[in-house]
Amino acid sequence: MQFQSFDQLATLIAVVEADASVLFSNSALEDALGSSRRSIVGSCFADSFTEPHALHVALDGARGNNFAAVRYDAWLKRVGMEPMPVHVIITRTDLVEHTIVEMVPLEQQTRQDREERLAEQAQSNKELIRNLAHEIKNPLGGIRGAAQLLEMEMESPELTEYTQVIIREADRLQSLVDRLLAPHRRPHLVGDVNIHEVCERVRSLILAEFPKGLRVVRDYDISIPEFRGDREQLIQTVLNIAHNACHALADRRQAGDAELTFRTRVTRQITFGKQRYRLALELHVIDNGPGIPESIKDRIFYPLVSGREGGSGLGLTLAQTFVQQHHGLIEVDSVPGRTDFKILIPLP
Repeated sequence: MQFQSFDQLATLIAVVEADASVLFSNSALEDALGSSRRSIVGSCFADSFTEPHALHVALDGARGNNFAAVRYDAWLKRVGMEPMPVHVIITRTDLVEHTIVEMVPLEQQTRQDREERLAEQAQSNKELIRNLAHEIKNPLGGIRGAAQLLEMEMESPELTEYTQVIIREADRLQSLVDRLLAPHRRPHLVGDVNIHEVCERVRSLILAEFPKGLRVVRDYDISIPEFRGDREQLIQTVLNIAHNACHALADRRQAGDAELTFRTRVTRQITFGKQRYRLALELHVIDNGPGIPESIKDRIFYPLVSGREGGSGLGLTLAQTFVQQHHGLIEVDSVPGRTDFKILIPLP
């Protein structure tokens, strides 16, 4: 069929005839309406909106060559659900009697904008970190070497204490630089990954470090298939998120009611990163801590931004980088009493 390629699109598409009857509905529209293609095709598409008259007016305008495309906002009815706010775009086809009605869910548009910002931010962070690390590394070696030479010339043990401070601080900065450059140096080692083995590894590490006052809940969907990925990178990703959560749970750990949850689910027909996926992994790392401070909530994936004293501010930056290397992304939803980091990765 000539319109079958529309099934590959994430936006909602209907091809309608002059009387607004549906000639074709793509898969995304079926999912949104909660109806089968068979029941949608042949129906009057205007009746799918809370204000049917607006579609008829828009179709008349498009066919009258008044505009190259007609755009307006509307509410799309859904079976058993609340109406969905959508941005409607109407364009003519080469066949005069056929018109394409494209609908972009406004919540999806907002999400796409947010994902684009995250992707751009991650790329900017990567370039900034790489350049900054190299700029720091070169003079750092010179400072350390000069301090060692100076120490060899000193006869007073008291004065060598100062050169030792220089050397130790240079080593500390070198360690920080190495961590900044680590994700760009290490090759992406791809193999079969079982996400629950990843979670279990992180769980054992977390319980070894925080043995008291913390309950780790496992809520797994064991039907999730293995997928191709870098197991060590994913362990580091989940560990960084869980480690931050445990530090945020300090008061609750002391009270004995801290809780960390690993939840795995499969989500179907999901769009992220401007691409639609048939299946994707959802891995949630949820804690019952105080939540992310408002002052840094919009910047938590920026490098060197930390919500705790002594934090390096690199954990979440590296986590987002690793997940993006798996064509996924990390989202976060945080309120006092519940913070949920959601890792999304496409599945085969």
